[in-house]
Amino acid sequence: MTKTLAAPLESELIIKKSRFLGRIEAITSQQEGLLKVEALRKSHPEARHVCYCLLVAGQVRQSDDGEPSGTAALPMLRVLQHKQLDNVLATVVRYFGGIKLGAGGLVRAYSQAISEPLNQAELIEVKQQGELSLKLDYEFQSLLRHQVEQTDIELTLDYQQQIHALLQGEPEKLETLYLNLREATRGQVERLG
Repeated sequence: MTKTLAAPLESELIIKKSRFLGRIEAITSQQEGLLKVEALRKSHPEARHVCYCLLVAGQVRQSDDGEPSGTAALPMLRVLQHKQLDNVLATVVRYFGGIKLGAGGLVRAYSQAISEPLNQAELIEVKQQGELSLKLDYEFQSLLRHQVEQTDIELTLDYQQQIHALLQGEPEKLETLYLNLREATRGQVERLG
């Protein structure tokens, strides 16, 4: 069972005048994680480094952002993997204090900035996500919208000769929604792909 965070966590460490601001939060896609990293860079323009590690569906993206290779993102990744986390972004913003920490000192600082807040973390199970593509007549649009509003399924509509709907959510909920729509429309909803 893979886990993610129920709520974002933050930490602040000061080591030899360098300030390390750690943050760990749940994300649903690599793109979401990269946008959060970019926002962090903009909100900390004076920071020397904004290092990150993100894990989504077992896929890793990371950056040492100018720190010596292997001293920032890799130690952060090891902490996340040790806790068996997924769908998570770990970032550490470093304000350089003028005293070099050495490779070992950097590894400890970046690990600690992520591991300390995780000791108090509330973890939740990562729910598998699926997709369902449907084609239906315009007369059933309000029925579709109403059914989707009763769940936590995401809906994207594409208006063509018929409506093409892309639904994203937990596979069991998608299947239940599809069966309910087929019944309510007497089979006039078509699964695509």
